[in-house]
Amino acid sequence: MGLYDRYLGFRLRRSDADLPETVALVITERDLLSEGAYTTLERFFEWAVRYGAETVVVYVSVLDEEVVPTLRRELSDLRAPAAVAVRGPGDQRAADAPIQISIGLGGQSEFATAVRKLAERVDDGELAPGDIDEAAVEEHLVFPTAPDLVIKTGAERLSDFMIWQSVYSELYFTDVNWQNFRKRDYLRALRDYQERQRRFGK
Repeated sequence: MGLYDRYLGFRLRRSDADLPETVALVITERDLLSEGAYTTLERFFEWAVRYGAETVVVYVSVLDEEVVPTLRRELSDLRAPAAVAVRGPGDQRAADAPIQISIGLGGQSEFATAVRKLAERVDDGELAPGDIDEAAVEEHLVFPTAPDLVIKTGAERLSDFMIWQSVYSELYFTDVNWQNFRKRDYLRALRDYQERQRRFGK
């Protein structure tokens, strides 16, 4: 670890401000084509856990769904400090692991699926329309955890990412591309998060 990294780590530990319990990362399928991309992702998991994250969510935006099976296989085989759940297009099972990876499963599609499930329960008489609230929607999402911090590398564009869950998230955009993303870049995101006053829409 370099001197600057140690300095950032010291600042994080000395601060009284909270660190994010749920961290989300948004990258693209092209990011994963660069050399060392998966190693960087493994390190990202380690950094997140080391600095207090209980849940890590990775969203891989995909333009060509034909690459999904390959990405699923590669991402399922990653070394990680906790259990990993990988979900892709068509998956409806909740990602119930500390590390959750979405491959091209857009937020609009996820939300629409949750609404269909609720409608089916109403049709079956299991649920009254008046009982549908935010908690009921979240119960049917594939990725039910709301991120405290969302990190997007490379550009200021989130794509179709967790549109329900990230409504009150703190967004951190970095010009650093994924292939160049280092520990200091993650620590900078944490320092930025600590310096913000979260309002949760108020």
